Amino acid sequence: MSENPTSTASEKPKHGLLNFLLDFGPLLLFFVASKLGHSDADPKQGAIIGTGVFMVAITIAVIVSKWKLGKISPMLKLTAALGVFFGGLTLWFHDERFIQIKPTLIYAFFGLLLIGGWMRGKALLKYVLEAAYDGLDQVGWLKLSLNWGLFFAALALANEAMRAFLSFDLWLTLKVWGVTIVTFLFAMANIPMLLKHGLKLGDEPATPPQG
Repeated sequence: MSENPTSTASEKPKHGLLNFLLDFGPLLLFFVASKLGHSDADPKQGAIIGTGVFMVAITIAVIVSKWKLGKISPMLKLTAALGVFFGGLTLWFHDERFIQIKPTLIYAFFGLLLIGGWMRGKALLKYVLEAAYDGLDQVGWLKLSLNWGLFFAALALANEAMRAFLSFDLWLTLKVWGVTIVTFLFAMANIPMLLKHGLKLGDEPATPPQG
């Protein structure tokens, strides 16, 4: 199926920015609202306010994704479902630990999914990021899926460690900024391997969205 090169080129930046906002926007709003809502009188107030803002933002992200892109990615569906569920528990019990569990479940789910697919010889990541890795052969896709599967599993363990030993504010800072930076660096570290397996560099390589 052929496409108009001009229209394709013009649509990519717009959709790329929109995808970024849908994936990271709710998380960034969660961070900002939690910081602005912090109160010395009630240490949990920031987390509660941030959680409420996140629930609204992730719901809007789902609606916008369906409206503007015509689809809702599996990651966004899972993030929204778990975000609303655990966010509701956080607000109901006035306990920020519930919303902190959400990333662990998302990372663990995708880690097990990708590793399980790799064990069966299926590169499940290909169905999500195929357009972003033009020319990549099947072996490259399998390696990439395994790498990201192990990375997600490591993030799940790291989130549990941070949740157990760090304050909410420090956990939140590392979750938003630390995990984002590490994810970007990990994506870049995969490029040499991908080039050996046929990757054609054009736009910046995609990274699986965060939870």
